[in-house]
Amino acid sequence: RLRRVCIMKALVVLLFITCQVWAQRRVPARQPIPAPQYDQRREETQYSPTPAQYSSLPPKYSPAPEQIFDTDDGNRGKPTPIPIVRYQKEQSIDGSYKASYETGNNIIAEETGFLKNVGIKDEEALVQHGSYQYTSPDGTVITVTYTADEGGFRPEGIHLPTPPPVPEEIQKSLDLIYEQIRLQAEREAKDPNYQKPEEDNGQDNYPHRFRP
Repeated sequence: RLRRVCIMKALVVLLFITCQVWAQRRVPARQPIPAPQYDQRREETQYSPTPAQYSSLPPKYSPAPEQIFDTDDGNRGKPTPIPIVRYQKEQSIDGSYKASYETGNNIIAEETGFLKNVGIKDEEALVQHGSYQYTSPDGTVITVTYTADEGGFRPEGIHLPTPPPVPEEIQKSLDLIYEQIRLQAEREAKDPNYQKPEEDNGQDNYPHRFRP
């Protein structure tokens, strides 16, 4: 009986060992993956920076190509000088004069002038009469005559627009005003102690308490 027990134990141990061996053959053992190894010397030999090349010689520059312009087109925008073909002037001691000129593009001008007393002592004004003529771009000959005196500059010409006529009543009133101004200027020039008449400005038409 003891022998039988020993045989049974031996069979159990043998069966256990057989199972362990079969299990090891069935599932292979995992092995750690080795870390990649880099050859540092190989990396250093592969990278070789190209050395910069310097030259002590100065850089070469090539001049820009010469540009040729058409001189005829450049002169088109420039004004053409106009010569003066005739010029005359006569000056007198009393201040009067006479002048005229003519240009190469058919501009003709004439002018006379003299000193005139305007009604005030030792006060003189220059009176000028003249005319000028030229040709417009459409070929029309333009003629202007003018007078310049104490009344201002007054040109005349058929090409100039004319204002509508002043009504007769208004013109008479204006002439009367201008005459009063002229007479008052003469009185002031002759009599330094002359006093101007006071202007009421319409105040006499209002009661005293409403006056300013």
